[in-house]
Amino acid sequence: MKEEQMTTEQRNDLVAYYFERAHESLAEAKYLRDGGYFNGAVTRLYYACFNACRALLTANGIDTSTHNGVKAMISMHFIRKGLLSIEHGSTLADLFNQRHISDYEAYAYRDASSVEFLLPKAEAFVEAVECLAKEK
Repeated sequence: MKEEQMTTEQRNDLVAYYFERAHESLAEAKYLRDGGYFNGAVTRLYYACFNACRALLTANGIDTSTHNGVKAMISMHFIRKGLLSIEHGSTLADLFNQRHISDYEAYAYRDASSVEFLLPKAEAFVEAVECLAKEK
């Protein structure tokens, strides 16, 4: 079902689902980090932020179906308007790039320090997006 055809209850359920996935992805990232799977941890950090973005967009009735579309809509509707900080925008862009490198580049190896650097940024991003969605 397209998001514009959803009832308020269905939209709220989808927003809650996306935030649940965001928090699960953060937990998965920590689990992978602890197991030494640093590339996978970086990927999960990206998906935590991506799902938080999907929740925020859904809460605001903004429909997009691609990763680039999500980034563009977050930038247009929330970062450029000052509702999310430029730092949060940089976090999303950096995690998008790091995920792409981790998943698709040959000989891409992440280490514990890269995950430890990105983890608090991803957590802060999810928290900020969740607070913004609750204002809706």
